Amino acid sequence: MDLQALVDAASTRDWDADPDGTVSLAVVGLGNYARNVSIPAIEAGDYTDLGAVVSSDPEKAARVADAHDAVVLDYEGYAEGDAVDAYDAVYVATPNRLHLDQIRTAAGHGKHVICEKPLEATTERAVAAVDACEAAGVTLMTAYRMQTDPVIRALASFVSAGGIGEPTKAMGEFTFPVLAGSKGPGQWRLDAELAGGGALMDVGVYPLNTTRYLLGADPGAVEAMARADDPFGDRPADPDSPRFADEHVHVLAAFPDGVVGEFTASFSGEADTWLELVGSDGRVRIENAFVPDGERTVRISSDAGEIEFSGVGANETREEFDYFAHCVLTGTPPEPDGRDGLTDVAIMGAAYEAAESGSRVELTRR
Repeated sequence: MDLQALVDAASTRDWDADPDGTVSLAVVGLGNYARNVSIPAIEAGDYTDLGAVVSSDPEKAARVADAHDAVVLDYEGYAEGDAVDAYDAVYVATPNRLHLDQIRTAAGHGKHVICEKPLEATTERAVAAVDACEAAGVTLMTAYRMQTDPVIRALASFVSAGGIGEPTKAMGEFTFPVLAGSKGPGQWRLDAELAGGGALMDVGVYPLNTTRYLLGADPGAVEAMARADDPFGDRPADPDSPRFADEHVHVLAAFPDGVVGEFTASFSGEADTWLELVGSDGRVRIENAFVPDGERTVRISSDAGEIEFSGVGANETREEFDYFAHCVLTGTPPEPDGRDGLTDVAIMGAAYEAAESGSRVELTRR
């Protein structure tokens, strides 16, 4: 792929077979992200619409439902199958440790599922989520919007075709000052029991998963360091869990063929997000890499020349939901499926173990 072909591909859906029909989604959990990012993307989609909202807050649910002509359900009604004909699939956007229960409910109703990342708070619960959907014969997609972004997909093809030679290392950062907004230290992201960890689980998963996607490979071992100051650092009630709400975490990941991954995630500090992939014959750097609907700047140097571009691609959150619906309509397994999400949960669990023990932790294929 030459550089102009790469830019052209970064504006194109390489998966769209233009199927007939739409998929109506029930949104489970109405936090800020679901209301202000996901639901507008669902409503803007070519293959999606909003069928129902599920919340424990009846006033919020009614307000959102009225704005989008959707059915309102509380969690009890959702579990019991009320208004089950109002939607075809479920989008799970609750705190991480609640994902499994909502996925099991959807699978029990025979509904396909797209679940926010990380798939669950622990590896064992992520395994149970995958098993529930496989047993029910429904699709489970982990909501990795970066894997549906035309820019990232074009870069994956470019790297796979040898665009930067043999990859040698990957580096990435996602710093999100979690206390800078309206949410204080009581938010669920700082509750290790609900979140499964801290910065690594919430934002570190982005450079980790995107690197796995670009390389088409998984790490075989990890090392890590993590620290937290007040109000971060609360440990979960489970005494056997090494997890805590890490404020800063640094992970080294050993990928196949000697490729080294180095990822940093933080819940405090100046906001930033970038990813860089280095090869024997070039490099790719993505600035503003993981901000929802952000204008990414891509810089490439390779044997084919140098190029910088931005303002191409599409709203990757809309792409994510359209891609999921396309998979449902065409019977196509999604690339970021439940097992993809499970792999990241296992890698992050190993990173926490490595940070706790100060030792390298080997990973096994799940």
